[in-house]
Amino acid sequence: MLELKNIDLAEDSSAALFVKDETVDVVFAQADGELASREGPNRFATGDALITGSTGDRWSVSRNRFDAKYLPAGGQAAGVDGPYSARPVPVLARQMQQAFSISRSSGGDVLRGDAKDWLLQYAPGDFGIVENVRFLKVYRTIGGT
Repeated sequence: MLELKNIDLAEDSSAALFVKDETVDVVFAQADGELASREGPNRFATGDALITGSTGDRWSVSRNRFDAKYLPAGGQAAGVDGPYSARPVPVLARQMQQAFSISRSSGGDVLRGDAKDWLLQYAPGDFGIVENVRFLKVYRTIGGT
């Protein structure tokens, strides 16, 4: 398995910009914990968003980053459980040709992807992995890098 370290997709000619087009179900954590995603563990703190995507995948987003990524979609106030739509925030992504792993953030959870899964970079040092089938359903390209 390829272990990725010190990478920056902004410098990778194989990467491109995409946006997520998805409405998700969100519950805000009542206590610290961990949920298991297909890609690896997702530790979360009280108040963080626990998300179930339209394809059934689950992950967490820290509360201090959630509002920049999602908007209420069911008439509820921000920070209240319910449906949320992904903001059209560009993310760098690259499809990987072999199994790989990467730290979600510096010292963070280690995520693992299979060949054909997508490596996403939200910001320098901030990564995610999305299964190919899910990526093709919820992401759309907005150009190359």
